[in-house]
Amino acid sequence: MSQPDLIHIELSKLSISKLNMRHGRKAPDVSDILPSIREKGLRQTLLVRREAGGYGIVAGRRRFFALQQIAKESGSDPLVPCAVMAEGDAASAIEASIIENVARLPATEMEQYTAFRKLHDEGRTVEEIAAFFGVTELNVRRVLALAALSAPIRKLYVEDEIDRETVRALTLATPSQQAAWLKLWNSETERAPMGRACRAWITGGSTITTDKALFDLAGYSGAVTADLFGEAAVFADAAAFWEAQGAVISDRTEGYRQRGWADVILLERGAWFQRWEYVQTTKKQGGKVIVEQRHDGTVTFHEGWLKSAEARKARTATVSGETAPETDMRPEMSGPMADYIGLHRHAIAQASLTRSPAIALRLMAAHALCGFALWNVRPHSPGAVKELTLASVESGAAAAEVGTARERTEALFEALGAPVPRRSGDAYHLCETFAALLAMSDAEVMQVMALAIAETLESGGPVVEAALHACGTDPAEFWKPDEAFFDLLRDKRVITAFIADAVSPETAREAGDATTKAQKAQLAEALAARETSLDSAWLPGWMHVPPMRHLDGAACPPADAWNRIAGLFEAYAVDESGTEPSTYEATAA
Repeated sequence: MSQPDLIHIELSKLSISKLNMRHGRKAPDVSDILPSIREKGLRQTLLVRREAGGYGIVAGRRRFFALQQIAKESGSDPLVPCAVMAEGDAASAIEASIIENVARLPATEMEQYTAFRKLHDEGRTVEEIAAFFGVTELNVRRVLALAALSAPIRKLYVEDEIDRETVRALTLATPSQQAAWLKLWNSETERAPMGRACRAWITGGSTITTDKALFDLAGYSGAVTADLFGEAAVFADAAAFWEAQGAVISDRTEGYRQRGWADVILLERGAWFQRWEYVQTTKKQGGKVIVEQRHDGTVTFHEGWLKSAEARKARTATVSGETAPETDMRPEMSGPMADYIGLHRHAIAQASLTRSPAIALRLMAAHALCGFALWNVRPHSPGAVKELTLASVESGAAAAEVGTARERTEALFEALGAPVPRRSGDAYHLCETFAALLAMSDAEVMQVMALAIAETLESGGPVVEAALHACGTDPAEFWKPDEAFFDLLRDKRVITAFIADAVSPETAREAGDATTKAQKAQLAEALAARETSLDSAWLPGWMHVPPMRHLDGAACPPADAWNRIAGLFEAYAVDESGTEPSTYEATAA
């Protein structure tokens, strides 16, 4: 590219060039660079080219949108330092745009760590590194915090031996915990926790961030661990946290009583404040304070509530002439009138939603995410007889993909300044979520809905099989026989059928007299050779879509579940015995 001319151009004469690889996309989020440009001005020129009586921006799109926002705030049309490319040099313009938008940061976190660390070792501050790479300061701190990991753990991450969620969890570990985890990793008899299980192992089963503390952290003597992927640090000792938190709750409880509240009810830790079971009322009317304690450390004081039965009793006492709390003002609606108006407004809202499918979809998504009085939606909590089953699932590619989808969805809400949805049953939080969903595009809402149904899909049964069939899923993309699979494989009839299918019926007959252990070793060796020579993965019939049994007449939960619904989705023949035609039949030894 020839040397560009350096000139100042009015902002109003600039636009995004069609050669810019992000031309036509919606305005980007510039909240991370806006404060710096507002305070210190533009440090880097925009790369532009002459287009249609003005100038098209080839590189510097985010800086341009930040300048537009500042100009709107000030009502001015500032001069912008620009490097003007030679006319007709379209190829160089495209290359410059690719460099600007793709090659700004190294690809992986460990590569970023190397780049950031070099600058940090040269005396650059976190703020300067963030400005240099055009990223947030929080992103720099997160990547630099990888230095807290021991070299063997970083090596495992670089070599893809452990996943992203696990290495993030290990950044919370003390050096002794990291050493203990590595000991488990290298053990031949024990399994190191991975993913969420690793985070729970490090934090003792509960993760409580410092932003949940009601007490002054300066006077807290317990251990606090920095969380590189959280906005706040984490309490290392949950018991010590609740001891300090409990002291503040006691003080506030006494304060409420001294100010004349009828009572302060402390809910059992983990119990939700079910608002629909209560009636809101004033302190003079006998209202109470309900204290809600969540396992994540959150404590909420709900002021002015009575159980519905208590409120009815208070109204009855007033009618019968007994002493009752005085009211400030008689309601403008009687009970029957409130019912009348409320039910008519409800009916109108129902009719309105049938006319507005896009809005109805968003409100449905908010209900699914947050839960409410008529919605009993909860995320799937995996349970298994064997611990190694959970470890296998949590460390698998499917769980990692769901985790990535969860991060993308959380980012959508954070970008709008909305809290990440939680299942609270609280009307205000549901409306917060609804408002955020209204600001999202249809594609973004569908992304949120996809995660919501994925996280609330019950394991086992026909619904899982229906979803796999409808999505046209190839299980080989996510799963292959692992250590846990072979450990749980005990039935010689099934192992013989596997060998017959994966190798040959003759090999299965020859291995018929071998021990189970020997058969499994032979199968594992054959599968490894097959994958190397044929470049194709083998799956048992249980993992096919649709699933298929290996032994005629034997119970097989996935195949039995599919049999129940197969006719709904495709022409599928099921014989009178309830078994489907199968090519996965055991060969007699």
